[in-house]
Amino acid sequence: MKDSALFKSAQLGPYTLKNRIVLPPLTRSRSSQPGNVPNDLMATYYRQRAGAGFMVTEGTQIEPRGQGYAWTPGIHSPEQVKGWRKVTSAVHAEGGTIFAQLWHVGRVSHTSLQPDGAAPVAPSAIPAESVKVFIETGPGQGALAPPSPPRALTTTEVKELVQLYAQAARNALDAGFDGVEIHCANGYLVNQFISAHTNRREDEYGGSLQNRLRFLREVTQAVADVVGNNRLGVRFAPLFATTEEDRVYLGLVEDDPHKTYLEAVKVLEEIGIAYVSLAEADWDNAPELPQSFRADVRQNFSGRILYAGKYTAERGIRVIEAGWGDLIAFGRPFIANPDLPKRIANNWPLNPVDPATMYGGTDKGYTDYLTYQQ
Repeated sequence: MKDSALFKSAQLGPYTLKNRIVLPPLTRSRSSQPGNVPNDLMATYYRQRAGAGFMVTEGTQIEPRGQGYAWTPGIHSPEQVKGWRKVTSAVHAEGGTIFAQLWHVGRVSHTSLQPDGAAPVAPSAIPAESVKVFIETGPGQGALAPPSPPRALTTTEVKELVQLYAQAARNALDAGFDGVEIHCANGYLVNQFISAHTNRREDEYGGSLQNRLRFLREVTQAVADVVGNNRLGVRFAPLFATTEEDRVYLGLVEDDPHKTYLEAVKVLEEIGIAYVSLAEADWDNAPELPQSFRADVRQNFSGRILYAGKYTAERGIRVIEAGWGDLIAFGRPFIANPDLPKRIANNWPLNPVDPATMYGGTDKGYTDYLTYQQ
């Protein structure tokens, strides 16, 4: 497949990518404690996967309240910034391009993960259902738990959060990242503002769709002002439910996802960001994005379009050749195959991923997967 669309170079903002294969954000919970600090092991992990045309880090919380899972890294303390420099230096030494994903979980958290055991923050005081968070129960030990009931942010606090995103972007540049991606998907904070199911605010950030998109607009613009709009991406996870079972997805399936996310994409086009990442549902028999939605996104967004979600190389090639997207992300295959681009190019078989070592732990199931040549 080395002559396929996946291996044609692509321009992403100021960067010329060597291929169109992307390492997407993948939570692995390997940061050093205390302090959620990126470490040498994480630097090795990303360096091993620098054969990707483009890489996005695991979600990294922009402030202490942004954490929803044990042992995930942050990008708000000097120690964390120093730790991330190890990662970016390792990737750049291999000729890679890497963006930091800026993350705030909002209501999808637990009091044990919050400063002073406080309630998580959210647009409205509506608890998250049908989802679990991961909390530490002892040194190196953790367990799933339901999220704690959140409290609603004041209008002043919302505006302060916009500035916290901007500061996180400054920290990312200081850490040597090539750009940043804002996590606006999967039921986390920005997504909570967008959704009518979780945003019942009566101020300028609630009510109409345009008001619910205001936080997205302000955060994206504030970050673009720091890093440059050509070094900025945004990730969404639009879900087009076909059954009632599909609709139970963090309670955030929109009544009209096509309209909601198309309007969101138009906001990003106005700001002029480099790419939009669309994370499709990845469970068995999950609904695919309608072609009409893909076409409308392409028509209304002039930057690069990235797709992720149980993609095979063949399916990715079809999406690129059809003109729906430009870049294809491979999650679990990249976890188990650090040399994934070479394996795809040469039609080499793939290592299977070990689900038991996905989150937390040591190098096992993290940096000890062998390349094909090994």
